[in-house]
Amino acid sequence: MDSPDMPARPAEHPRITGHLAGFVEALRAKGMPVGPAETVDAARVLTHLGLDERDVVREGLACALVRRDTHRPTFDTTFDLWFPAATGARAATEDAVAEHQRDEDGALDVAALRDTVADLLASTSLNAKDELDETITLIVDELGRYRSMNGESFSAYQAMQAMAPDQVLDKVLKGLLERIAPTAGGTPEPFALEVAKRNAAALVARFRAQVESETQRRVAQRLGVQKVTTYAVPKVAEQVDFLRASDTELQALRASVAPLARLLASRLAARRKRMRAGSIDVRKTMRKSMTTGGVPIDLVAQRPKRTRPELVVLCDISGSVAGFSNFTLQLVHALREQFSRVRIFAFIDATDEVTAYLDAQSGLGTAISRMMAESRLITYDGHSDYGNAFATFTNEFGHALTHRASLLILGDGRTNYRDPNLAALAGMVTTARQAHWLNPEPAAQWGSGDSAADLYQQIIPMHECRTAEHLAAVVARLLPV
Repeated sequence: MDSPDMPARPAEHPRITGHLAGFVEALRAKGMPVGPAETVDAARVLTHLGLDERDVVREGLACALVRRDTHRPTFDTTFDLWFPAATGARAATEDAVAEHQRDEDGALDVAALRDTVADLLASTSLNAKDELDETITLIVDELGRYRSMNGESFSAYQAMQAMAPDQVLDKVLKGLLERIAPTAGGTPEPFALEVAKRNAAALVARFRAQVESETQRRVAQRLGVQKVTTYAVPKVAEQVDFLRASDTELQALRASVAPLARLLASRLAARRKRMRAGSIDVRKTMRKSMTTGGVPIDLVAQRPKRTRPELVVLCDISGSVAGFSNFTLQLVHALREQFSRVRIFAFIDATDEVTAYLDAQSGLGTAISRMMAESRLITYDGHSDYGNAFATFTNEFGHALTHRASLLILGDGRTNYRDPNLAALAGMVTTARQAHWLNPEPAAQWGSGDSAADLYQQIIPMHECRTAEHLAAVVARLLPV
């Protein structure tokens, strides 16, 4: 037991405890599943590790609070705000400032600053990291500072515009190539050149991220960490809106497909295990109870029918819902073993079967490109025509849909004011064993503008699937048992 005269350990200090609780609450607000047990583990981490080594604290808290790899960027950004490397303005050393020539007005020589940053990024020196941190502090403090109506603030965009990242990239690439042994003609080998280009791009991207992190730290000091966290920290991939996702967020979504598929498959296995005994067969139970005077002592269960139904997917791949469709097709492809057969049909203004393009060896991006280039029916004009797509499917591929098949339609139902062809959809729903429509738009927008979703949902159950979390919940309910 600790002596009363001993100082409190970090996790036992009231201010540290409250700060940790606020940090955990910020993670929850961004969609990370952090519960009381994880919070207690995080407090124990701080108790044992202390606060002396920031990188050690980061990794310790990550072990306690991060469950999925795709959540790590959200954790890291939040950690940088709640556990900053310094408070207030970090003054660069006099040597670092003296390196940069200034004009008569005392302004930085930005061209010389670019050369310094490029040299530090390409350097293998052990001191390069510390020097780069000091230089970034200088960049944010002098190039990113601006005055607004609410006072002084900092802008990463303004700082990076002044630094001209393309010019920094060229200088970094030149520095990397100087370390590569050239061929007799003085030109690096193609492979070495490609490696140098990728390394240079990665180094400049890291530099940009460091400038943004330093800017957020300085803004958080002025506005408060809670306020900055609300807009500076990205949501976890599962909560990103499909229709608003950036390229980076879509990449994170694709990375989450495999773990999400494993989660859904495990849920399906649990459901099948619970149903292994089958339901009670009342007729056989009563017949067996005749030997006990009609008292049903022994219950007789029906043998459950273990079937894996067929799945037919009809998917809109137009630009407006491409991110949603791509992710959902990846998820369906990952779950294909749960079905006896999966057939996938894509459409924009007409429908064609694309099952052959979605094999295990090809990426979805490559598959989509092949669809557009090789399909005889899909023409990319950017305007969906659901009515014609349903008619084409019925006429060309109607035999694919039987009473054993489940129909899954992916799209926003926006017909561009064309005939929605409700009769064709009704026929498809009647033929299928079960049918469901997954719509990435908010339900409040169904039927607005050129949307025929309000008409379609009268024929087929329509589910709102704006994020991967929504999609996982819906697919988990629709999986076969």
